[in-house]
Amino acid sequence: MKKVVLLICSIAFSFMIVSCSKTPEEKGDSKYISQIKDWHNKRIENLKKEDGWLNLVGLFALKQGENKFGSGKNNNIVFPERKAPDYLGTFTLKDSVVTIKIENGADVTCDGKTVTSMDLKNDMQGTPTVLSYGSLRWFIIYRSGDYYVRLRDVDAPLVKSFKGIDTYPVNSDWRLEAKLMPFNPPKKVSIANILGKVEEDISPGDLVFTKDGKEYSLQALLEDDHYFIIFADETSGEETYGAGRFVYAAKVDSTGKTIIDFNKAFNPPCVFTKYATCPFPPKQNHLKMKVTAGELMFHGGAHE
Repeated sequence: MKKVVLLICSIAFSFMIVSCSKTPEEKGDSKYISQIKDWHNKRIENLKKEDGWLNLVGLFALKQGENKFGSGKNNNIVFPERKAPDYLGTFTLKDSVVTIKIENGADVTCDGKTVTSMDLKNDMQGTPTVLSYGSLRWFIIYRSGDYYVRLRDVDAPLVKSFKGIDTYPVNSDWRLEAKLMPFNPPKKVSIANILGKVEEDISPGDLVFTKDGKEYSLQALLEDDHYFIIFADETSGEETYGAGRFVYAAKVDSTGKTIIDFNKAFNPPCVFTKYATCPFPPKQNHLKMKVTAGELMFHGGAHE
């Protein structure tokens, strides 16, 4: 009898181990699952690049006139200690033009060439002018009528410690056909951002789709040859980032349809750093369902 009890206990214990270690199942053919994983791996690699989001270490608003910068505490813009001299130079903002003047002897470069002074292009003028000193990189961005210095450090701790982002299991049920219900003409929509400001974007219309017999819609924004969608759902603030996620969709075909693949839903850069300028989902893009696909909340970034 004792042996029988021991055997039953052993079998039960083994079953518990198997049950606890079982990972959620993926759904979809092998080619599709592989494509989604390849897409996600490429995103991870892009985050770690010099122009990725993991190395942001500063965001500084420029005032009209002179803005002195360097690691010294008395500067208008304070760069990280031991990463730059006490005084590195001056940004001058005059109307919409930003000029930089570098302190004599400071080895600041642009495209490998030493800089003494120059006008700087911002990110809304095409490719911005990027300046370098040691491991630091900086350039000008324009947001809601203001100009900012965005600072990177290619040796930032997060770049070195970053192990990736967990995701829900790939599930082809979240690859959904959507029909564009166009605005005629496309309309301007107001999108609030983390800076507490509001920017206007152009929306071509609502993308309407059905999931589990219920109809939902998401307001799309135009971005190059794709739709950009900022959304929140009932996982937001629990399993996923509280301020929502992003997903792209191709422009509609001749029948007015496209695909929204929530397996490609990804975290805004603000999940990694407090120096990004993320937009928030508009109210109409708060879905009353759980989107259990795409990226989960990232741990180890700006919100730890």
